[in-house]
Amino acid sequence: MRDATTCVITPVIDESGFKALGPTIHRASTIVFEDAEAYATRAKRGPDGFSYGLYGTPTTRALAARITALAGGARSYLVPSGQGGNATALLAVLSHGDHLLLPDTCYPAMRSFAAEELVRFGIVTEHYDPTSIADLKSRLRPETALIWCESPGSSTLEMQDLRAVARLAQEAGVLVGIDNTWGTCLGLKPIGFGFDIVVEALTKYAAGHSDVLMGAVTLRTEALAEKLRGSLGRLGIGVSPDDCALVLRGMETMPLRMAQSTRGAEALIPLLQASPAVDRVLWPALPGDPGHALWKRDFTAAAGVFSVLLAPGASDRLNAALDRLTTFAIGASWGGTRSLIAPMSVAPFRSVQPWTGEDLVLRISVGVEDVADLQDDILSFLSVLEAD
Repeated sequence: MRDATTCVITPVIDESGFKALGPTIHRASTIVFEDAEAYATRAKRGPDGFSYGLYGTPTTRALAARITALAGGARSYLVPSGQGGNATALLAVLSHGDHLLLPDTCYPAMRSFAAEELVRFGIVTEHYDPTSIADLKSRLRPETALIWCESPGSSTLEMQDLRAVARLAQEAGVLVGIDNTWGTCLGLKPIGFGFDIVVEALTKYAAGHSDVLMGAVTLRTEALAEKLRGSLGRLGIGVSPDDCALVLRGMETMPLRMAQSTRGAEALIPLLQASPAVDRVLWPALPGDPGHALWKRDFTAAAGVFSVLLAPGASDRLNAALDRLTTFAIGASWGGTRSLIAPMSVAPFRSVQPWTGEDLVLRISVGVEDVADLQDDILSFLSVLEAD
């Protein structure tokens, strides 16, 4: 073999005796076949076989398998973001003339996806009150194909009776799906209630370090999984094995990070509730929250992500208060090691129950810093908000 060829062909190494704890990163676009017959019949390999890097390598399959095991589904597929999971799931199961029911408190990108994209394909979207099963039931039509849930809701954290929604969907012969990013595959298992589709933004707690974008879609049945697999292939959607390795590593500490985040939230919320600058804290894990009973019944964990409504007049000093923060960072997303705070607008994204208060919700995501440092930072923040 000449030098130029030796430079190209990877040597075969005896790997016996080598076993690492971390995931092996298998990168590939081309996957090589052992002979001509194997290549000619590659389409018969099915969802567990390997034929092209876009459709999976052992690294991406390892992450998908972990998500499937935790979510309790038949199969999971990975996409480049959480909203990518929402969008591709809907595209895989909805057709022209179908009717989609979305909660009024869904993620804003999901609302705009339905209003701007699905409408072009002749799919009709209607929003429903997430806190009312009667309202949801009244909106069912013969052409309803999917009920979508998000519990707790985006920014304002309203809880849905997911068990009742699943029963209603089954009685109506309608698919039911959920964005389970807040609950995560550790804290909420919707497939056990009868949900058909579960999406989670792995960007958040699973990856956990604010440096990866990824989503997962878990299906309850192999039939639904096959529909999504075909759709993803036709759309040319896949994920990076390197990113999957980061998520696999992040998930090893996910239970610990989530627990620390929750402890931090529990330590900060009383300080906020005691401040005259704060009107209300929204967090379903709080005993006084309107959705607490549903959270306690269905969830085994709480994300350290909650929202704060300010008292009248306090928002005039918000920018100055935000600029006082030293431990918290100002930024979008959540679920990472660093604590974040972000002012959110709500009113443009509500239609069934219009938002009547001030159009400002502070979303706080608690990271894994020392709780005392976070408390000091929040007290400094509140001192500015409370100033006359």
